[in-house]
Amino acid sequence: METNLVNELLCQQLADAAFGKTGRRSFFEYRDTGLGDLTEGKYRAQVMRSTDVMESTGWHYHECDLQFVYVLKGWVDLEFEDGRSERLSEGGAMAIPSGMVHNETGCSNDFEALEVVAPSEMVTVSVDRP
Repeated sequence: METNLVNELLCQQLADAAFGKTGRRSFFEYRDTGLGDLTEGKYRAQVMRSTDVMESTGWHYHECDLQFVYVLKGWVDLEFEDGRSERLSEGGAMAIPSGMVHNETGCSNDFEALEVVAPSEMVTVSVDRP
């Protein structure tokens, strides 16, 4: 079925959505919002939440047009290739440019965030510590 973002309405209630182990990290659960299907893979919006003790993600970067994170609950700690560290807390937002090397080093037990990426299947590339 061909879709058109302008002519389609996407409405998903929490009761209609399920969290699952469908994303990049084993210590997160993910809930897909359906945006990827609606935009034929141009964008993905998902809610991710912590489920276990977080392991460092390791140094990596993403090949993408957009990676945007908005924290709904809790916090997440990140390190960047330039030596900067950031704690992104509830209500905080961050756009990470394509190719920027970073490492997520910890998060709160109640961490939950909305992540929007383009394209929906962005590539993650592991690298050595800068």
